[in-house]
Amino acid sequence: MSPSTVPVASGETMAAAESPRQPGAPRSGPKRKRNFAPLWLLSPAALVLLTITVAPIVLLVFLSLTNYDQKSLFTGEFAEVGLGQYSSIFTDPEFLRSLVRTVLFATALVAGSVAIGMGISQLLTRLGTVMRYVVTIVLIFAWAVPTVASSLVWDWLFQPGYGVVNWLLTQTHLFGDLTDVDWAQDPVLAYLAIWLLIVWQAVPFIGLTLNAAQTQVPEEYFEAARLDGASEWGIYWRVTIHFLKPTLLLVTILSVIWDFNVFNQIWLVSHGGPNNATATLGIWTYKTAFIGFHLGEGAAIAVVTTVLLMIFTAYYIRNLVRSGEEL
Repeated sequence: MSPSTVPVASGETMAAAESPRQPGAPRSGPKRKRNFAPLWLLSPAALVLLTITVAPIVLLVFLSLTNYDQKSLFTGEFAEVGLGQYSSIFTDPEFLRSLVRTVLFATALVAGSVAIGMGISQLLTRLGTVMRYVVTIVLIFAWAVPTVASSLVWDWLFQPGYGVVNWLLTQTHLFGDLTDVDWAQDPVLAYLAIWLLIVWQAVPFIGLTLNAAQTQVPEEYFEAARLDGASEWGIYWRVTIHFLKPTLLLVTILSVIWDFNVFNQIWLVSHGGPNNATATLGIWTYKTAFIGFHLGEGAAIAVVTTVLLMIFTAYYIRNLVRSGEEL
């Protein structure tokens, strides 16, 4: 038998594999010309990203290393203070208070919106075709309302004297006369009103996203679980949640990012009051940079907030990747 051939079951022969090219030997065939067309096609999008994303971040970091303030806006004069702004932030007791408020409030927002969103997703699977379309359209309309517009309407609903919510609660006679109650002037009521607003805005996206993933679960798994005698509650936790885990982690990551940086709803409803009781890191940053005009310190707070958010979400992103590999 020739060393250049190998016998096969049909009796035919096949040529032996070509030996690898020795180092230093010339390449066979014509040299391929590099195609730069994809780079040219991506360059407009890359320029937009550099302009609206990278450049502001670089400017933010630069400002955080200076003492840029109101005087600098008119004279253009400022001094580089290095990490001095960061040291003043970490020694400011208001930073710790704002951080604690932000973490606790964001946790409550994420837990509430994800839990209610899971319920909406499950509800959509139980509705008929017509009602499912009606509920879906209502959810999309609720989600499409701009945050500023919805926050202003929400502020009107909870106004003392003529607020609809105060009037409705008074008519129930469960809490007494609440006509003149100012929700924004009570820390607990202010947090409750803002929590309801943000959860109301977040639930449509979370519910529809989870429902889209839930409809992709193979029906055979549910039938097998029912044949094994599993209850509907057990099927939901052992089958549905297992397949929804990557999507759940994804919406949780997005919710953490959105709720950690929430600003419009808090500012338009309570302005961070009363007595800074609802002043999260976003509110503190705004007051420092654009009310006190300490732009350098405000930029440093924003940088610290971004780094903290990256640390908080890194764990979820890692689990998201792992859950995708397990399925």
